[in-house]
Amino acid sequence: MSLTFLQNYWWMIISILGGALVFLLFVQGGQTLLINIPNPEWRTKIIDTLGSKWEITFTTLVTFGGAAFASFPLFYSTSFGGAYWLWILILFTFVVQAVSYEYRRKPGNLLGRPVYDWFLFINGTIGCILLGEAVAGFFFGAEFTVTRGNLVSDSLLPVISRWDNPSHGLELIFNFPNILLGIAVMLLARCLGILYVINRANPEADFRRWLIIRLWIATLAFLVFFLGFLAILFTTDGLTVTGYTPSGIDYEITPFKYWYNLIGSWSILILILVGVGNVLLGLLATLLRKGYKSGIWFAGIGTFFTVVALFWIAGYNNTPFYPSVTDPASSLTIYNASSSHFTLQCMFWASLFVPVVIWYITYVWRRMK
Repeated sequence: MSLTFLQNYWWMIISILGGALVFLLFVQGGQTLLINIPNPEWRTKIIDTLGSKWEITFTTLVTFGGAAFASFPLFYSTSFGGAYWLWILILFTFVVQAVSYEYRRKPGNLLGRPVYDWFLFINGTIGCILLGEAVAGFFFGAEFTVTRGNLVSDSLLPVISRWDNPSHGLELIFNFPNILLGIAVMLLARCLGILYVINRANPEADFRRWLIIRLWIATLAFLVFFLGFLAILFTTDGLTVTGYTPSGIDYEITPFKYWYNLIGSWSILILILVGVGNVLLGLLATLLRKGYKSGIWFAGIGTFFTVVALFWIAGYNNTPFYPSVTDPASSLTIYNASSSHFTLQCMFWASLFVPVVIWYITYVWRRMK
């Protein structure tokens, strides 16, 4: 197997994990319903419905980070090591989620149930927004510089990548396109959470009506933010890699780069059309058909396909999947940020056991109902 094949293969694996993670954020989205809920019994039903699935979301997030570390270590060290405040905030929201599910119902818990419900709400809102903003960096980049010569220099600190902003990731939170995608991810997670509660909790008429109203609001808001993000993404300039040098990449600035990445690949175009179509089908069928409750599966599959397509737009077709704003020549691609041929090949053989992992996840999913 060639190194190029393995690099493309592992970006595909990263894309699949990213798609699975965003789908599983329905747990976080459902948690956004817990504040100001008019009926305590409804809150109990939501918690009972979501509480058996939160571990799978957390495990997928950790697996995504682990796969990124093993297959594209330079990206991992640049993003996770440079934008550490952003990733620490994301990790914090998931830690308080775990604590909340463990202690919110225990007698004599330290903080009281309402506080833990607020922790779950924060995980569902702030956590999803920050994750979306981190992913937006794949398109709109970050402020870092890569100096590979540091490895062979006489420097006492042979650091390859350096973050060029003292905010170390906080600046990404306030970037407008990042905000659009972050809020869109949160609203999509909320939609998926409502769909899952409708599917699993069998809500009575009043509860379902309450959920449908919130699904209408979340759906319309999601479309506004997601379409706004796509409008900016597909009209922005991007980098096209023309060659590699010891000091970085040779590149040219390409207008409408990501739009051409979309329409230039029939597989990506079909994937995103099928994905968006399924998301809309799942949402509209639930909103317009009385008693319909299978929308989560259409919208969930559509979410997975759409996110995979976006990852492919970001990483394939000679496109840096992590552009550098301060030094475009330092931008990271799947070819200059990957592990060695030997490492990728060893991981390839290990990845053949992924079907076993999928079977286990499916088994646990069904058993934890």
